[in-house]
Amino acid sequence: MNIFIDNKSGAPIYDQIYSQIKSQIISGALKEDEALPSIRNLAKDLKISVVTTKRAYDELEREGFIYTIAAKGCFVAPKNVELIREANLRKIEELMTEIGKLAAACGLSKQELIEMFEYISEEE
Repeated sequence: MNIFIDNKSGAPIYDQIYSQIKSQIISGALKEDEALPSIRNLAKDLKISVVTTKRAYDELEREGFIYTIAAKGCFVAPKNVELIREANLRKIEELMTEIGKLAAACGLSKQELIEMFEYISEEE
């Protein structure tokens, strides 16, 4: 598992950890029932507080991406297709909002955006 902390980013460290692990789970880079590093080991490797790492893991568990077994550690939860779909839909909405802002700044119409998307989709 690769986690990169960007100290120049405005995002909190726990959120960077949470987002990267979640992305790796959704993409399949982290497999179902795969053990995650212990909270202490990850904190040590990243040179951050255990509290920060625990907060990221707690958020992942709360959203159903990981589960914890006492005295064993944290593991990737079985994929919930609907949960992953919802996560992807939220990301698409965020990206579309950003696209809308960029389009407005460039003076692009909705129709021009649709045509752009159709053109890009045809290339793939």
